[in-house]
Amino acid sequence: MPVNKTLKTTLWIVVSVLVVAGIAAPKVLPLLQPSEKGGQQSGSQNAGGATSKDEGKKRPGGTGPKSGSDTPLRVATFVVHTAPFAETVTSTGTLRADEGVELQAETNGKIVAINFREGTRVRKGDLLLKLNDADLRASLARTTYSKELAKLKEQRYSQLLSRHVVTQNDYDAALSDVNVEQANIDLYKAQIEKTEIRAPFDGVVGLRYVSTGAYVNATTRIATLQRVDRLKIDFAIPEKYVGRAKVGAPVSFNIAGGEKQFTGQIYAIDPRIDSATRTLVLRAECANPDGRLLPGAFADIELKLEQIDNAILIPSEAVVPGLDEKNVFVVKDGKATRRAVQTGTRTSSDIHVLAGLKAGDVIITSGLQQMRPGQMVISNDPSDALADHATMKKGDRHKSAEIKPDALPQVAESPATSATHKREKS
Repeated sequence: MPVNKTLKTTLWIVVSVLVVAGIAAPKVLPLLQPSEKGGQQSGSQNAGGATSKDEGKKRPGGTGPKSGSDTPLRVATFVVHTAPFAETVTSTGTLRADEGVELQAETNGKIVAINFREGTRVRKGDLLLKLNDADLRASLARTTYSKELAKLKEQRYSQLLSRHVVTQNDYDAALSDVNVEQANIDLYKAQIEKTEIRAPFDGVVGLRYVSTGAYVNATTRIATLQRVDRLKIDFAIPEKYVGRAKVGAPVSFNIAGGEKQFTGQIYAIDPRIDSATRTLVLRAECANPDGRLLPGAFADIELKLEQIDNAILIPSEAVVPGLDEKNVFVVKDGKATRRAVQTGTRTSSDIHVLAGLKAGDVIITSGLQQMRPGQMVISNDPSDALADHATMKKGDRHKSAEIKPDALPQVAESPATSATHKREKS
């Protein structure tokens, strides 16, 4: 019995050991057998570590990943040059008649005659409309008779005064009656003139808004009269151009719905700046012999300020606006440098640079959102001056060199990639 019990205990122990060994064997055996692949990986890691150390020695600071400014960014560039440029200011304006009035009566009355056709030309002084003046003419006739009687009385008193039959006061009273009646005649004539509406200048009569028999007063709108053989153009420019806009400067403009370009010239400048809009109002004039232009039309206007023979124009996308200034990125020694510029007139695609750049500068026109001062850059255009500059030697920069692939800055490879290359070479 004791032997059997000992045997059973031994068997249980052996079985337990075998079970534990079977479970742990898959995990323990790989650790006990070193593989060639693991050695290669370890060697790669060592090579990668050595490369990192070498790179750390090359870079300032010794250690750490490669900075973003050392990685070249491929960009588009533009070489600054001078060219003739006619600086213009664009604005919008309104055409106005050379002379224009609303025809209205000076007094109340009923219309008895209309002597014009709508849309026709009239001459200065033509009678356009007549109001009823019968009562005024009757009063004028009565006053005329009274004047004649007063005149006869004044003549008799003049003869009697020479004979000393009447006094001087009697003669003065008779003479005063004559003058009073003449003043009444002039008054009635003036009132009769107010019942007539005559053309104040040569022009074209517009649409009428009254008919014969209508009763009108001083506020009733009758028609318009416009002189359109010459037109005025009113427009405004920003106050910064105040000193550069001159009387006699040419302007060109287009009207809505028309392709023809019209020309004129400035003849008057408002002597004050509008405090609400900070603009200066100018007035130009142009000929309109065929009557194609009409008062009230909207106009797109271009004002030529001056002709610049050596202006610097750069693409508008190259300018980076800031809070207080505008900047561009200039390429210098293969790196981007921020430079403040002063800009002037903007065209549809370019901006006139007044200060900050000179001919020969190379500016960046793409990738500006991720551009930083000191960023290394490479031009997209192999023939661009930037690409030539990137391959020049410091001691021989006056000679241009052909770009070679190994001349461009290289991006560091990862350790795994480096190890793979070494295995391929071996």
